[in-house]
Amino acid sequence: MVPILNELGRRVPQLNALLRTTVPASFFKDRLHIPWSLQPVTQDVGCVQPGPLEIDVAATWEAHEQFRATWDSRLEAEISKMRALRPAVILADTPYLAVSAGREAGIPTIVTANLTWHEILTALEQTTVHHQPLLQSIRDAYGKAEMALRIAPGLPLAGIQKVVDIGPIADPAPSERENLRSSLGMKASERLVLVGFGGIPLGALPWEQMEHMGGYRFLVDGLLPPDSSRIHSLSTIPCSFKTALASVDVVMTKPGYGTILEAVALRLPVVYVRRYNFADEVPLLEFLHTYGQGCELSLADFVSGQWRAALDEALTACPMGERPALTGPADAAEALRGYFQ
Repeated sequence: MVPILNELGRRVPQLNALLRTTVPASFFKDRLHIPWSLQPVTQDVGCVQPGPLEIDVAATWEAHEQFRATWDSRLEAEISKMRALRPAVILADTPYLAVSAGREAGIPTIVTANLTWHEILTALEQTTVHHQPLLQSIRDAYGKAEMALRIAPGLPLAGIQKVVDIGPIADPAPSERENLRSSLGMKASERLVLVGFGGIPLGALPWEQMEHMGGYRFLVDGLLPPDSSRIHSLSTIPCSFKTALASVDVVMTKPGYGTILEAVALRLPVVYVRRYNFADEVPLLEFLHTYGQGCELSLADFVSGQWRAALDEALTACPMGERPALTGPADAAEALRGYFQ
């Protein structure tokens, strides 16, 4: 959403954004370049994840049921806020609460996303007849959107009557490769791996196997075991996660939109660990293998530290395809500009 708002701000004078989300203000501070304010509000549930590679399916269903149990009060609060502020347009990525509230408040509401929670929940295991009323209510809520801007690569956004396709979105940082390698005291022959799984901390890593993987160094988020020589914490390097991503030789991750798209834009090889029950993995991996370079590491090999073969393969695979045109922000801004005239 941030690249879209920045691009829209270049076309719409005096554009302001009110962010109603639980994403912390620090995330937007150096990224969002138009005037903005933040109101911490829970807009949806998503999935309950004990770790980046695990979805607690039972807890996810329970959380959505509880969210639905308080639906009326949440909906009324959103409608009241929207009517008080009278925004020109509401962009929803991708809370169905905001879509329903926008419709009731009489304000144009646009789903701007590559997925809906209806599609994600439908693909989870343990979906039973008991869940169908909840799923239908979520689908009906999305159906109240005036339209959807479907960000490529994405799911169909089923249930929304008008869907307009827009291009991919990525906003990679400039590389600081040489500075980063120098700060870590790396040899020219060593390759640097960023182990990043989308902001959800990993409970543990195979530290011993990583420490003995000659020819590779690793950047990870969080605390390290003592006396690590090949493993470095992101908190100790002189750059942000985005800059680190632009400066390493390969990234190890789960298939998530931001990391996969930025890796493709950066021409960065990817080693990925799949979850297999998160629906948007399929279009993301099709995109990666069409335009980028990557290979799969099984969950068992990830946990046991059998990484070398996948890392070697990612770094020596066939040349990448033609770089995709990252037209998503411009496409979205053009589609939205009319709401401000």
